[in-house]
Amino acid sequence: MSNGIEVIENEWIPLADGCRLAARIWRPDDAFDKPVPALLEFLPYRKRDFMRHRDEPMHGYFASHGYASVRVDLRGCGDSQGLLTDEYSAQEHADGVEVIAWLAAQDWCDGNVGMFGISWGGFNSLQIAARRPPALKAIMALCAADDRYSDDAHYMGGCLLTENLQWGSIFMANQALPPDPEIVGEVWREQWRERLENLPIFPELWLRQQWRGEYWSEGSVRDHIERIEIPVYAIGGWADGYSNAVPRLVAALKSPCKGLIGPWAHNFPHQGVPGPAIGFLQEAVRWWDRWLKGIDNGIDREPVLRAWLQEAVTPAPQYKTMPGRWVAEPVWPSPDIVPMELYLSANGCVREPGEPEEKILSSPQSCGIRGGEWCAFGSDGEMPRDQRPDDGFSLTWDTPPLKERIEIFGAPVVRLKLRSDQPAANVIVRLCDIAPDGTSLRVSYGVLNLTHRDGHAHPEPLVPGERIVVDLQLNDIAHAFPKGHCIRVAVSTAYWPIVWPSNSTPCLYIMNGESRLTLPVRKPRDDDADLRPFEAPETGERGSMQRIRHHQFNRKLAIDLTTNRFHYELNGNEFSDASLVYFEDIDLKVGYTMNKCFEIAEDDPLSATEIIDQRTTLTRADWRVTLRISMTQTADAEAFYIKGRLEADEGTERFIERDFDVRVPRLLV
Repeated sequence: MSNGIEVIENEWIPLADGCRLAARIWRPDDAFDKPVPALLEFLPYRKRDFMRHRDEPMHGYFASHGYASVRVDLRGCGDSQGLLTDEYSAQEHADGVEVIAWLAAQDWCDGNVGMFGISWGGFNSLQIAARRPPALKAIMALCAADDRYSDDAHYMGGCLLTENLQWGSIFMANQALPPDPEIVGEVWREQWRERLENLPIFPELWLRQQWRGEYWSEGSVRDHIERIEIPVYAIGGWADGYSNAVPRLVAALKSPCKGLIGPWAHNFPHQGVPGPAIGFLQEAVRWWDRWLKGIDNGIDREPVLRAWLQEAVTPAPQYKTMPGRWVAEPVWPSPDIVPMELYLSANGCVREPGEPEEKILSSPQSCGIRGGEWCAFGSDGEMPRDQRPDDGFSLTWDTPPLKERIEIFGAPVVRLKLRSDQPAANVIVRLCDIAPDGTSLRVSYGVLNLTHRDGHAHPEPLVPGERIVVDLQLNDIAHAFPKGHCIRVAVSTAYWPIVWPSNSTPCLYIMNGESRLTLPVRKPRDDDADLRPFEAPETGERGSMQRIRHHQFNRKLAIDLTTNRFHYELNGNEFSDASLVYFEDIDLKVGYTMNKCFEIAEDDPLSATEIIDQRTTLTRADWRVTLRISMTQTADAEAFYIKGRLEADEGTERFIERDFDVRVPRLLV
């Protein structure tokens, strides 16, 4: 690579137990003469191939600005030795501490290390920071959570997310691929077989942990936030699944902390969709310069929390740019954000409670079909569409048309006084912005398994007919409701296909006049206009990747009016190398495609079915491996069932095959 950067395709990092981890390194070519700080990104996602095109411009950029930027495959991942047994394990954290010490000891490193990453890399940046390795001086955590139970891909409000099977299946496919023979040599086949024979069924592993206990507490830095003593830059996006952690971290950390939330989905802000994208790599260099090089550039004196305050838009499957403006708070929680209480009454969502009365609710299981993805990645079709169909399956309360604009920043909370006719029930609350033409834009939402009403550690069945009061906190958001629009609260008992349904069809009886909405209202401030503008996005050089064939991403919804069964499919193509790319510099072709299918009968929660099919190929000259994984989840009133099959081929020969058929008891989920 040019511009004074040296790239080491693979460097082995030895660990104390004899395991070797594979690293790719970008560093200034004079780093041995002038040692520099090191930046670590520690991931399971295959530095050699799947993440290659993403890694090169970012790590190369950091190297061109005076850092040694290092991408390391976790134990048992990519080209690294050993086995990976779970997300965020104690072994992973211990390995990370060793890697940081190894980096700090290299002749080309000045002894200072930073750690960063998006998603998994953001999670373990926080988790390893809590281990306090001496050389680790600062971190950046993007699109990551501080709470593995409440704010990850498995559970939300005590409800099971369908993302648990989807993400678990994708991760299994990632873990089931072999190391590259050009890196590890002839032992690649032996290592591949060991991985395949020991591959955990990740969706089952997480499905067996339905309550928040020690399993989820391990790695949830929210439970021991005081252990983090170094500077943290927490970054998220409103279209992402992990934005709630950013204001929580800013509020809880005692070390220097800075938060940033844009309109983006689950991607880096310099590639941010919906836009506007920002110069994230320049912002990262400012952060590292301050905390790894000691340069007083003022980044630590800027507002602690900055966010994109979104304007109302017409619901669409995707947005190129989300209208709005940047706002910031010098302290968080902010004394300038005040609660506005509105009662859910017979007169709508209003200032006065009105006369108490019960309203009955039992949503069809197809409610939620317009909800989009739990976590958007920037692809078309992921965003929630016009909510009117789902509103029709819900109880709703509207404000009168607003006489003045209302801006909110924070977490709305809905208090519901209700009773259920079943011992288990889910409740879903959506906050919507209603335009004068009736269009319903989802602003935020929250879900709660009502057996978790007193906490996630020890759920208790509901007593049918007994009234309870629950406070349901919705996802954090910054949004402006325009003058003339209405604010709507919509409550349902189903939200498919984001949330797996409960084991019965409950009726909820919600008390008008004794339930209410609390909005975090922020008045506009003149100093918002004085915020330092972000620079335009920059990036480093990319390697030579040729896109041979692009897979068109399709989303189709079909309804069988005879059986009342909804069929929602994503992709829908017959399997082939639907997405195929070629990395010229390592002479490798990578093919991947995935189909997802969700089915449910409108009147039967036990009919829910989720199917994930994947196919991956790696090809170089006469070397070819093919991996197929199919996973299906169903449930009855007593248990969940996961069935699946893995087939791995070397060339035209079957290398290994495994079948999965597991039963997991339902524990009030």
